[in-house]
Amino acid sequence: MRISLFFLLLLLYTTLHAQDRITGKPFATRSEVIATHGMAATSHPLATQVAIDILQKGGSAVDAAIAANAMLGLVEPTGNGIGGDIFAIVWDAKTKKLHGLNGSGRSPEALTLAYFKEKEHTKIPAYGALPVSVPGCVDGWFTLHKKFGKLSMADILEPTIFYAKEGFPVSELVAYYMNLSARRLAQYPGFKETYMPNGATPQKGEIFKNPYLANTLEKIAKGGREAFYEGDIARTIADYMKENGGFLSYEDLKNHQSEWVEPVSTNYRGYDVWELPPNGQGIAALQMLNILEKYDLKEMGLDSPEYLHLLIEAKKVAYEDRAKYYADPAFNQIPVQQLIAKSYADERRKLITERAARSYEPGILKEGDTIYLTVADEQGNMVSLIQSNFRGMGSGMTPDKLGFILQNRGELFTLEEDHFNTYAPKKRPFHTIIPAFVTKDGNPFLSFGVMGGAMQPQGHVQIIVNMIDFGMNVQEAGDAPRINHMGSSQPTGEEMTNGGTVFLESGFSYETVRALMQKGHRVSFSVGPYGGYQAIMQKEGVYYGASESRKDGQAAGY
Repeated sequence: MRISLFFLLLLLYTTLHAQDRITGKPFATRSEVIATHGMAATSHPLATQVAIDILQKGGSAVDAAIAANAMLGLVEPTGNGIGGDIFAIVWDAKTKKLHGLNGSGRSPEALTLAYFKEKEHTKIPAYGALPVSVPGCVDGWFTLHKKFGKLSMADILEPTIFYAKEGFPVSELVAYYMNLSARRLAQYPGFKETYMPNGATPQKGEIFKNPYLANTLEKIAKGGREAFYEGDIARTIADYMKENGGFLSYEDLKNHQSEWVEPVSTNYRGYDVWELPPNGQGIAALQMLNILEKYDLKEMGLDSPEYLHLLIEAKKVAYEDRAKYYADPAFNQIPVQQLIAKSYADERRKLITERAARSYEPGILKEGDTIYLTVADEQGNMVSLIQSNFRGMGSGMTPDKLGFILQNRGELFTLEEDHFNTYAPKKRPFHTIIPAFVTKDGNPFLSFGVMGGAMQPQGHVQIIVNMIDFGMNVQEAGDAPRINHMGSSQPTGEEMTNGGTVFLESGFSYETVRALMQKGHRVSFSVGPYGGYQAIMQKEGVYYGASESRKDGQAAGY
């Protein structure tokens, strides 16, 4: 059968141009959300809607962020909840200043390193009573609210209380991860009663209620921070932990307090990128950007083995320092300014060659699953907030009829002696969750985060490079294919010397994959570990919102 040249050319044109768009890159899932009065971007549409409602009632960006976080603890318990910790960066439009909040909890006073040695533990267990540290979320809410809040906490928590009583349809992604978590956590007291009321975790579209959480939030709304850390809730948590072999006590809860910290930054091609100092891992992103800044990434392009090789190697270099130095600054002198210095990056950059390294030594210095959301209000205030239980739903320890699971952040301590992150009583563990912020010429430019364990600094760097070097808009920067390198040394003291594995999301060309392998990288593919992104960009009084296409997220404004 003969086919005319015209039809052959038409077929070729259609094939080559099948992904043409009116605007945006071929991988973009949608255009940006644009508004002037307020904007919210969260990982669940109901949480975004709650944030917008609070803004329209006259609430501040912080009010809306707390409301959204509370809602996410209900509708996305696979990533966060009031049993976990919280960190935030707040742009105060009045003073034109950034404020950092470290809302991470400390280890139990009665649990010692000697206990782990006596029980012959080589590492802290991932689940159960031993990795539980003080949940810092609620105190973080009230600390933020005292400084930046406008509405009452009762008004802020009311939407979540309503949905916890009435119920909500569970999304496909959350249903999947709840079922996955239940296989590990159903053995712990209280989990089934709270999250498997009908004998199984809810399926997609099934209405799920959490009356226990509603009751807990009502007590918090009425009694404030003290209701959680000094009242019946604290006593219930302490009694539950004691009955189940735990060490977290009423005194541990009562003595907890959040801490205001100064964000730290590096300048990347004219933009100031801000992170919180350790005990979090945020400065790893700054170290990576400092290393990458001297290369012409724009000329290389996103889908190039040259750029990806440099990104991977910069990550390996920074994460060796992350493993050695990032920890609780109350117990160590963390050399933050040296680690993020340009001169230090110049020295570390010399280690990178054309071949993939199996490992790097940490620098020698002279005398450290999740939800992310961001909100901006009409006055120009912006909040970058991240909150988590760790390992999805946390430790599995679900205190009697309170409606939430306690976190297992204590797992990230090391039992290796004389390490910055060695376990000690009343110490904050190394933390993976990090909010980020970018300013330009002293003005707010971008509030963003990329949730997902050790992926987070890598994700922050890729977003920044996508926007600044590759010229993407705020939505495209999140939709672009990502990489996730796993295998550098861990903050628990474990060493990886095989060079790790580079996981590539779909969207990179075969030629690039092959070139990376030829450089010595171990390449693999996975559908999951690329983080979850939310962002709000501010430009000339207009907000541009973006949300993660890999999750259930939504950006909305008014």
